[in-house]
Amino acid sequence: MAKIIFITGGSRSGKSMYAQRIAESISGARTYIATCPVIDKEMEDRIRKHKEARQSTSWQTIEEVTDLAGALRRSKGSEVILVDCLTLWINNLMYEAEQEKQHLNEDMIGSRCEDVLGVCSELTGTVIFVTNEVGMGIVPENPSSRLFRDLAGRCNQRMANHSDIVILMVSGLPLYIKGKKIL
Repeated sequence: MAKIIFITGGSRSGKSMYAQRIAESISGARTYIATCPVIDKEMEDRIRKHKEARQSTSWQTIEEVTDLAGALRRSKGSEVILVDCLTLWINNLMYEAEQEKQHLNEDMIGSRCEDVLGVCSELTGTVIFVTNEVGMGIVPENPSSRLFRDLAGRCNQRMANHSDIVILMVSGLPLYIKGKKIL
């Protein structure tokens, strides 16, 4: 079973950078699974900067917005897999369900997380998941935003519970919540 590292925190807290540092401290083949779709010019620029930050070290990149379990399976030969990020994955699943006139709920997200964790149990090496901590603010005023918060929270709970190491990033500083410090 792969070692699972779970990194959470607020927006621009340093999650992705810290995850990349951990991944690059591990020798061997690396795969970056990007869940962010290109939706506008600003997002395209963000994605380009993330790719440029990985250019000097050998990374394989897989862009996959919804089939995270499948992307992990395609990464099987890698010593380290970095998934950035689960929050966007939840957003993409919500969008897909909406397009198909379906309703996504916490049980469905729990099942998708179990699928992902099931693939992790078949892998060796290390899998690093990046996510956002979205439930620390006020209750959103609209149903869609509340659903997103609830689904992300359920996903984060499930994934953190099955992780070997859980790190909360605050202002660029890692706070180890579970497991032994790496960097």
